[in-house]
This record gives sequence, structure tokens and C-alpha cells, in this order.
Amino acid sequence: MKETINYEAMLAIAIEEARIGLAEGGIPIGAALFDAQGNLLGRGHNRRVQENDPSIHGETDAFRKSGRQKNYRETIMITTLAPCWYCSGLIRQFKIGTVVVGETVNFDGGIEWLKENGVKVINLNSQECIEMLGDYIAENPEVWNEDIGE
Repeated sequence: MKETINYEAMLAIAIEEARIGLAEGGIPIGAALFDAQGNLLGRGHNRRVQENDPSIHGETDAFRKSGRQKNYRETIMITTLAPCWYCSGLIRQFKIGTVVVGETVNFDGGIEWLKENGVKVINLNSQECIEMLGDYIAENPEVWNEDIGE
């Protein structure tokens, strides 16, 4: 009998990362990369503000911390928010097979483009993710707009 992957438990790791980022004074977006069996490869969070580096998004941080993999087709990227175009490009470049997002209410990024290009996308529509980032955006619109290139 095939085991089912617990996406909610995986999202909890990304949410924990988002909360760490928020506590550090950054944008609360977290991510984690898992193998096909649900084993954690790496986790990270948006550190643009903390590191003064526009390239450290949650997905890129988790990806970098995952180390080199021979193949990414069977990996699962979990992120609290739909990936932006930059992170969607990373997903396509390395052919990450599945992306699980906490929410697309505050930002839907490249979700449709990923789907059109064969990436399996699962939206958990997490109220916790929606509220955490929504509250941050309301309190820090200028930082958020910078993050999404507005």
C-alpha cells in the first residue's frame, strides 16, 4: 500500500520558517524542499530585508540549503505563498515536479505558468498563511511592493 504524503505537516515547516522571518523583522514567507517520500532536504525563509539581498526569497533559501541533488523531478517544494516569477523560474529550471502552496490570495505569482508547463500545483488555501502575510502587507506595503517588484 502506498503511503500518502502529509502536505499539511510539510506546510507546518514552511510556516515555522515564515514565523522565524517575521521575528527577524523580515517578510513572513517560508519554504521547504522535500524528496518524493516526504523527507526534508532543506528549509528557509525570505531574508531580503535581513540580509539586504533581493535574491533571498523563501524558495531560493530552501533550495540552496537543500544541497545538490542529482535530479529534482521527484522533489516537492512547499511554500507559504505562491512562488513569484523569480522562484517559479527556479522551479522550472530545475524541473521540480510538485509545488504545494499555502495560499494564493495575497499573491498568485507564476502558478498558472507552472501548471501550463507540467508542474503539479496543490493549493492548501491555508487561513493561517493568508492572515500572516495579509497582516504583514497591511502594515508594510512599501516593503511588500519592493518584494514583488512594484
